[in-house]
Amino acid sequence: MKHILVPTDFSEQAEYALKAAAQLAKKNNASIYLLHLLELPSQMSDAVSSGKSIPEVILFIRKANERLENIKSQSYLDGIVVESSVQLEKAFSGILSFNETNEIDLIIMGSHGSSNTEHLLIGSNTEKVVRLSKAPVLVIKKDPGEFQIEKIVFASDFSKETKKPFKKLLKFSQDTNAKLLLVMINTPNSFKTTQKSDQILEKFLRKHDLENYSTHVYNDTNVENGITNFAKSKEADLISICTHGRTRLSHFFSGSISQGLINHESRPVLTFRI
Repeated sequence: MKHILVPTDFSEQAEYALKAAAQLAKKNNASIYLLHLLELPSQMSDAVSSGKSIPEVILFIRKANERLENIKSQSYLDGIVVESSVQLEKAFSGILSFNETNEIDLIIMGSHGSSNTEHLLIGSNTEKVVRLSKAPVLVIKKDPGEFQIEKIVFASDFSKETKKPFKKLLKFSQDTNAKLLLVMINTPNSFKTTQKSDQILEKFLRKHDLENYSTHVYNDTNVENGITNFAKSKEADLISICTHGRTRLSHFFSGSISQGLINHESRPVLTFRI
């Protein structure tokens, strides 16, 4: 983990994400990219394309850069290499394109969840980045305080599709020295016997070199509730799941599950695209 991207709309939730990024950066000697996207009104965009109102655009950019410089002076960022950038682009597409061109290892985003849609980086934009980003995305909902990650829940069906993203999670758990709690959620609509679940987990584990981990099978009414209730029962610090960029999914990788967790779960949620 060498390059962490933190998009900011200057909201309180974006600062929570930056505080979490700062602690991870210090532990891993990583740098932080602080990105602000200026999504101009359509009339302003038309003016820019026609060569008009350039002074207004320059003013927006200057003010954004001033706010970024002020953020970079915060004491919790001391000792960390922090680079900042302002781009004229829609929030989610700008984040994805910046990720592609800067070899980002982890994106950390703040989010209110579904109840507030005031800022650019919450709601649908966070969900789009989670669904489409090639880099892992960590969503932070509240002030991380001392961001200690000791127990990570990884909920999955442990199919072959999860092999590649799981390697990224394994690296993340090693970087944070955290224990992995591997859990298969059983629901009435997708039930497996204990014997079958154990076989799937054992087959999955044979393909990976794991040390600090435990395996679990948890029964609940649906997958989202199962993940949330299991994480609560284990006092986990973070929840991790795989998600899919396409719409033709198995139930476990559906966007509704990752979206539901991001909207309703207070714990940080780390997603990996399959």
